[in-house]
Amino acid sequence: MASIVVVTDTDGGDRTPLLQNSQPEDSRGDVTVRDGETVYSTAPVEELPDKSESNISTDPKQRLVSLDVFRGITIALMILVDDAGKAFPSINHAPWFGVTIADFVMPFFLFGVGVSVSLVFKKVPNKSAATKKVILRTIKLFLLGVILQGGYFHGRGHLTYGVDVEKIRLMGVLQRIAIGYLLASLLEIWLINNTVVDSAVAFVKRYSFQLAAGILLGLLYMILLYGLYVPNWTFEVSTLSITSSLFGVGTQTVQCGVRSSLEPPCNAVGFLDRFLLGEHHLYQRPVYRRTKECSVNSPDYGPLPPNSPAWCLAPFDPEGILSSMMAAITCLIGLHYGHILVHCKDQMQRVILWSILSLPLLIVGYLLNVVGVPFSKPLYTLSYMFITAGASGIFLTIIFYLVDVKCIRKPMVIFQWMGMNALIIYALAASDVFPEALQGLYWRSPENNLVPVIAAIATKMKLKRAEKRLNLTWGKQLHTEQYMVQAIEGGEVQGSEIIMSKHCQVG
Repeated sequence: MASIVVVTDTDGGDRTPLLQNSQPEDSRGDVTVRDGETVYSTAPVEELPDKSESNISTDPKQRLVSLDVFRGITIALMILVDDAGKAFPSINHAPWFGVTIADFVMPFFLFGVGVSVSLVFKKVPNKSAATKKVILRTIKLFLLGVILQGGYFHGRGHLTYGVDVEKIRLMGVLQRIAIGYLLASLLEIWLINNTVVDSAVAFVKRYSFQLAAGILLGLLYMILLYGLYVPNWTFEVSTLSITSSLFGVGTQTVQCGVRSSLEPPCNAVGFLDRFLLGEHHLYQRPVYRRTKECSVNSPDYGPLPPNSPAWCLAPFDPEGILSSMMAAITCLIGLHYGHILVHCKDQMQRVILWSILSLPLLIVGYLLNVVGVPFSKPLYTLSYMFITAGASGIFLTIIFYLVDVKCIRKPMVIFQWMGMNALIIYALAASDVFPEALQGLYWRSPENNLVPVIAAIATKMKLKRAEKRLNLTWGKQLHTEQYMVQAIEGGEVQGSEIIMSKHCQVG
């Protein structure tokens, strides 16, 4: 019969290791076994290496393999949907409402961060020192996100870099992870009751402050989302908008004057970002391009419909401030999954408890969607948070059962490696740093590099899809300018990907 490990706190505020006794240690693979009890150690996905810390193991043998595999599969999924999403809309992000496989990537990352935090801070010898390290790591991660996604790198096809600080994007993927990591870590360091965990009730009591913090954060989000009045607003059409020629580069007005709207132009998430960050510090490329109002081929990319609204070209940050507030709750849910891991000794008990916790999250998310709180990743709605957190729990439970219970690890080696190097892979691959660096090596002229060759394969697939959509026949001649306008406006291909003669033959 599985048992609950009794947890005690020392007088100095230190938290003793939860699964420990005085017996000698026996190292077995990726775990440490003490008198039949299993102890795991890991490091959060976003942490930078710091081998000076004695309470955070950097030895691969001391890591929770299933968590590394979980992160590795997540980073692989992110690369897949980023690269193939335009060619295959079914795996791309939902245009605004709804959820697809791509919409689980960010919650998976956040959930994994929460699990990691609970393991890293299961022992805190010095709360002040731990807090200082958390803050420094948060700043490093946030600044790295600003550099990678703030516009400093100009993308493929440009051998230049640099950004106007008046137009730098402030929020992004790593910034959102940094916020979630900061909140989860501070709660784990400071808001723990000195309660001995000998039952489920005691478990809840020990982490009651953290539960209350998560509930209050969710209530604040809902109050702001449905209670803020969103007035009419104006924006400047960015030159980054590839369809901006249809409206011209100038000031456009969006008519709102409403509350409780979740639609793209008049929601409180965008309003707060424009008010607190400023229009020029948001994501400038339209994120609404695949909605019905902004694409004739919705949910795929396509030309703007006749009389399409001007807000189709408006800036909006999918990783904004208010939505990141709700995203941080995903970290807190992952934190409690980690608490189950460190308190329960029996492997199958962990699997059962995680499964029991995951199913209600999925059900609540579905019911919220039914009663009128739609799934929306850009807004990170309550229903979206619940259903993706539940899916994260189910996914981690399956991986944990296969990798750490059944020890099926050889097929997972590549994902384990990716999970242990998630930040580097994200920076090099997902943020296009590697292809941007690769195109710097060219023959005679910058256009002669390997990136266009690789991109040509993907472009050919996109052109074939565009041909079907435009009702073209094989061998039909199409004027270059006409095709480029329709293809670029539809988001099928980027302007830099089209290398044609005056007249091109599709197919």
